[in-house]
Amino acid sequence: AGLGAGALPAVTWLQINGMHVGDTGTSALAAALGQGALPRLKILGLYNAAIGDAGLVALAPALRQRPALERLYLQHNPFGDEGLVALVAPPPPPAGAPPPPAAGLAKLKLLFLYDTQVTDAGCATLVAVLDSGALPALKSVSLDGVPAGAAAKAAVEEALERSKAVAP
Repeated sequence: AGLGAGALPAVTWLQINGMHVGDTGTSALAAALGQGALPRLKILGLYNAAIGDAGLVALAPALRQRPALERLYLQHNPFGDEGLVALVAPPPPPAGAPPPPAAGLAKLKLLFLYDTQVTDAGCATLVAVLDSGALPALKSVSLDGVPAGAAAKAAVEEALERSKAVAP
C-alpha cells in the first residue's frame, strides 16, 4: 500500500524470498509498479513466493515497463505456461489500438524459472520469442526441475545460442 508513483526511486534490487506473496500480493506489487514505484528496478527476485499464473499475468505488463530490468528470479513458484507467455510474449494490441511501447525486457539478461510448472508448450513459446529477437540481451534461462521434457529444454538452449550469435 505504501508504494505509489515514484516510490523508492533509488532502489534497483528487490528480493522477496520464502514469503507467501501469492497472486494477490503479486497483483498488488504490479499495481504499485504500474503507478511508477521502483522506476530504476534492475533485479527482481520473487522466489518461493507462491506466485501462480494469475499473479504473473498481472505482474508481466508492469515488468515490461521497467526498461532497466536485467535479472528476474522467479524460481520455486507454481506458475506455468500461462504466466510465462504473459511475461515473454504479450498479446498484440486490439485492432485500431496504438502499439505498446518498446518491450521493457530488452535488457533482461537472466531469467530463472527452475522449479516452476513450465512445460514443453512454455519452452516452445520461449524458443519463438528468442528467435523473434524480442529478448536481445538474454544470456541465461534456467529451466531445471520444470515438467518440460529434455528436448524442449534443449530447444530453448539452442534458441538462446542463436540469439546470442546475432546480439549486438
